[in-house]
Amino acid sequence: MQTNYDIVIIGGGPAGLSFACSMIDTNAQILVVEKANIDAISKPKPDGREIALTHLSLGILKKLGVWDLVEQKEVSLLKEAKVFDGDSASLLNFRSETSGIEALGYLVPNYQLRQALYRRVQQAENITVMTDALVEDVASHESHSDVLFADGKTIVAKLVIAADSRFSNIRRKVGIPSTMKDFSKVMIVTTMKHEKSHNNIALECFDYGQTLALLPMVGNESSVVLTLETQNSKAMLALSEEDFNAKMTQDFRNELGQMMQVGERHSYPLVGVHAKTFIAKRFALVGDAAVGMHPVTAHGFNLGLRGQNILATLVKEALMHGQDIGAQSLLKRFENKQIHLSKVMFFGTNGVVALFTNDSPMAKQIRRFVLNFAEHFPPIKRLITNHLTEASKSAFPTLKKVLTHK
Repeated sequence: MQTNYDIVIIGGGPAGLSFACSMIDTNAQILVVEKANIDAISKPKPDGREIALTHLSLGILKKLGVWDLVEQKEVSLLKEAKVFDGDSASLLNFRSETSGIEALGYLVPNYQLRQALYRRVQQAENITVMTDALVEDVASHESHSDVLFADGKTIVAKLVIAADSRFSNIRRKVGIPSTMKDFSKVMIVTTMKHEKSHNNIALECFDYGQTLALLPMVGNESSVVLTLETQNSKAMLALSEEDFNAKMTQDFRNELGQMMQVGERHSYPLVGVHAKTFIAKRFALVGDAAVGMHPVTAHGFNLGLRGQNILATLVKEALMHGQDIGAQSLLKRFENKQIHLSKVMFFGTNGVVALFTNDSPMAKQIRRFVLNFAEHFPPIKRLITNHLTEASKSAFPTLKKVLTHK
C-alpha cells in the first residue's frame, strides 16, 4: 500500500529537522525518515561537540521558533578568538567589541540544538517522524518520486530531500557524485574545567603535529578539540585522565591553569565531502549530505542551516502560488544560491587546513606571514570577521535577501 506525502526528508539530524521546522507554517504534509530509534533523536546524548552559531544562523533559528526551546543557560557568548601558530609569536586576534557586535558567535552544545529541533517538530500537526526505518532507494518520475523502503514499503512524494550525513547512501543511489577529502586526521573532543577564567575567548593553536582548539563554555568550562594524525589517536584516547589533564595543561601553556577533564572523550574521523551537484529530478541535498566541512572554521552547521533555509523559502513560495514544489526550475534556483558559496567555503577551508597543518619550513614561514599580515591590515581582518560571524551586510546577503532570493 502506498502513502502520499508532499515532502519526504531522509535523515532526522539537524539539517533534516531544520527543514521540517521551516515547513511548519504550511499545509504541506511532511515525513521525516530516520534509521535510528526514537530515543536517538528525541533524547540525544551529549557528544562533546559545540556548535558556533553565526548571527545569520541565530536569526534563522529564532524565526523557526527553535531558539526559545534551547536551554539558554547552556549558551555561551564567543566574544574573542585568538589564532596562534606553533611556538611563534604570530597571532591573529578577533574581538566582538571592535566589530560593534555583542558576540562573534554563540556556542551551543550540539545535543541541545538537536533536542530543540525535535521538540519544535513535535509541536507540528503536518509533520510525521518515522524512526527505525531505512530508505533503500528513490525512483523519480515526472510528477512524483517513489521512496522505496528496505521492508518493501513505498511512499510517494512530490519532493525528496536527503539529509542523511556526509556519507549519504541515498546521494549515491540517486547518482550524485561527490568530492571526498580524507584528512587522515582524528578530532578528539571533551569538556574540561580550568582554574582561570576563559573570559569567553576561543583559542585555535596550530601546533606542530597537532591542532588544539578551546571553545569557551558556561562558567570555567571549555570544550577542548584536539586534532592529530589518525595513527596517534588511539594512544591519546587511551591516556589516563591524569596524563591527559597534564598534557592539555602544558599544551595550552598553562594559560588557564590546571585543566581537568569532566566530560567523556569522543573521537571523530575527519573526512570532508562536497557533492558535485545538490539536486536531481525531484530531489535535493541539504546539510552534510550536500557539504561536509572540516570543522576548523566551525561553519558546517551554519552552511547547512543556510542551505535548508533557501530551499524552504523557495518551496513555500511555490506552495503559496500553487506551483510544483518539485519542479526542476525551483531546485535549480536553490542550487545556484547555495553551491557557489559552499564551494568557496569548502575548498577555501581545505586550503587553510593544508597550509596550517603543514610543518615544512616554507609552510611555517608563509602562515606566519599570513597571520601577521591579517592582524595588521584592518580591511582584511574586518573581512575575515564578517565572514566568520555573518553579522555584517557586506559579508553575505542580508537575511531578507536570502529569504526572498533577490
